[in-house]
Amino acid sequence: MTARNHANGLVATIARLRRPQVVWLSLLVSMSAVAGLLLVLEGPPAPQVRGLALAAPSRAPAAASIEAVFTTRAGLDRQRWQRIVVHHSGAAFGSPATIAAEHEGRNLKGLGYHFVIGNGSGSGDGELYVGYRWLDQLPGAHAAGAESEWNNLHSIGICLVGDGDRRAPTPAQMRRLVELVRALSGELDIPASEVRLHRNLAGTTSPGRFFPETELRAALLTSAR
Repeated sequence: MTARNHANGLVATIARLRRPQVVWLSLLVSMSAVAGLLLVLEGPPAPQVRGLALAAPSRAPAAASIEAVFTTRAGLDRQRWQRIVVHHSGAAFGSPATIAAEHEGRNLKGLGYHFVIGNGSGSGDGELYVGYRWLDQLPGAHAAGAESEWNNLHSIGICLVGDGDRRAPTPAQMRRLVELVRALSGELDIPASEVRLHRNLAGTTSPGRFFPETELRAALLTSAR
């Protein structure tokens, strides 16, 4: 049957429909078209981050709130975690969702870091995001370099949102980072010598040339006394 015959048959069928049926048919076609347009405009679904966000602390210490990071979905794997690695995201704006989308684009199965600390641009300044890899006690996908396999299996990846090659982390980010590293180190018996910057392990500047390493080391030394 030709396309013209198909068209003539469709016209004849519509002509035999009663008016209410024609109205419902038109509505159905319109709704289908709108749904298709929305799918095009929305694009692919957002990446699943499946984590936990802890609000940014005030200027006063917030030691009690940090204990929530040890309420994991899987039992805390004390034997696995032997190192902490600090990174930056490399972009001034970002959130756990945007970083997860970038990582999924690199086939990393979602957010590669265990923790993300916001800078106020795309996520709260000092807000701590606990990723699904930490909650489920899974290896990370954050470390590069010659020992990347070991580091991803045994190190905890912490990412500061921001570009540390352009400016230092915010004071709120540093307070939260110190708080988190102290808590993890104390709970898991990780020595200060095993708190590393990503640039110590791979050919990268991360967490950036403006990252205040001396400030971090001094804070950890103070907490160890």
